Amino acid sequence: MHLDRRSLVLLVILTLAWGINWPIMKLGVAHFPAMGFRLLCMAGGVLALGLALRLRGESLRMPPGQWPSVIKLAIPNMVIWHLLAICAVKMLSSGRAAILGYTMPIWAVVWGLVLFRERIGAAAWAGIACALAGTVLLLSGEIAALAGSPGGTLLMLGAAAGWGYGTQMMKRSKTELPVGVLTFWMLVVTLPFLLLGTLLFERGWRLPNAVEWSAIAYNAVVVFAFCHLVWFMLARRLPPVVSGLSMMFIPVVGVFSGMWMLGEQPHWQDYTAIVLMFAALASVLLAPLLRRWRDGPRAA
Repeated sequence: MHLDRRSLVLLVILTLAWGINWPIMKLGVAHFPAMGFRLLCMAGGVLALGLALRLRGESLRMPPGQWPSVIKLAIPNMVIWHLLAICAVKMLSSGRAAILGYTMPIWAVVWGLVLFRERIGAAAWAGIACALAGTVLLLSGEIAALAGSPGGTLLMLGAAAGWGYGTQMMKRSKTELPVGVLTFWMLVVTLPFLLLGTLLFERGWRLPNAVEWSAIAYNAVVVFAFCHLVWFMLARRLPPVVSGLSMMFIPVVGVFSGMWMLGEQPHWQDYTAIVLMFAALASVLLAPLLRRWRDGPRAA
């Protein structure tokens, strides 16, 4: 396990940027077709990411034989996640959607155990237990609301399960494409699915208003052009449990930013969940560093 200072800083920025996006998405889809909103966000993200890569001097050319790998990675990481998650956000509050969506690390562990026979250390198990307890606490005050929105709940859990599987596949990917180019083409692969879903299932298209355009711009530049690029870079460099559990703090940011932006009030479960999420992060991120520091003098 290796987590340098740069990766840690990127994880913090990623957590804040993605967490704040949950209430932003809720504002964006409140009166606008959900898949249409995501389609505009992703189209803008493709343009922004493509421009950024070209300015860095990277080629967007796809080498021969790479399309099967790109499509295989795009289906769980992009298509399943974005199609199901944006529809669920329409049905659930931003906080509940974030909580359910970021059960992803638990799904990643389940896929690892069932499909890949991974062995997980005691510290990681402790982190998973803390993260799961925090998630249950955050959900405990919303049971009645979740029971009233079974479709949204199932859609978000399906999105999280797909993303968890995609995280495992990303770690095991043999593609030699640069992360930026891989992210760009996975977004391109996802666009036709969003367009088809919009044409088949949504009505009431119109031009977005100022709030919706702001949400689209934030998603295009920050979420798609930055967060996705950083996430897939870290997913390929770090073990799935580490990168997954690092994301478990995002729903906490989502819940509290939703309270700030949408006027919700915190409960004792929210504060206790924050402590549990910090414990989960410490068990995965800090424990190995402390163990390495402790064993260093002996090795010397």
